[in-house]
Amino acid sequence: MKIYRHGDTYIAPKGSFFDGNVKIDGNFITPPETHIWGNLIVAGRLELGPFSTVGGTVETRSAIIGHDVRIKGPLVVQGNATVCDNAHLHSIRAGGDVILRPGIVVGDVTTSKTIFVYGKIASEHLVGRSVKVYGNGT
Repeated sequence: MKIYRHGDTYIAPKGSFFDGNVKIDGNFITPPETHIWGNLIVAGRLELGPFSTVGGTVETRSAIIGHDVRIKGPLVVQGNATVCDNAHLHSIRAGGDVILRPGIVVGDVTTSKTIFVYGKIASEHLVGRSVKVYGNGT
């Protein structure tokens, strides 16, 4: 699969799928419906497009996870993470702030900073310096 490069940012083309693990030494942007069947390791910022899937662990410096994304392994982020509506994640471990949008289903969420919850989500545990909830999604 060809990946386009612009400086230290790598961009996957529309309709991308990767059979196995992916390691990117920079930032990584994927379009909607990108499928990675293994682990994803990104040295920089990750922008995972809507309706994408990752079959294993995701490790990155910072992350924006699109709506309706499925990540079967843990999401490990050194900095901040934003997870958009209706995403399903195994778990999140972050070093920065975590933003969770409505409809998310996630296991444990752990951070040393703040967890911001917008609307109704399903989670096993939320552990952070503070948890702020805005609206109940009803």
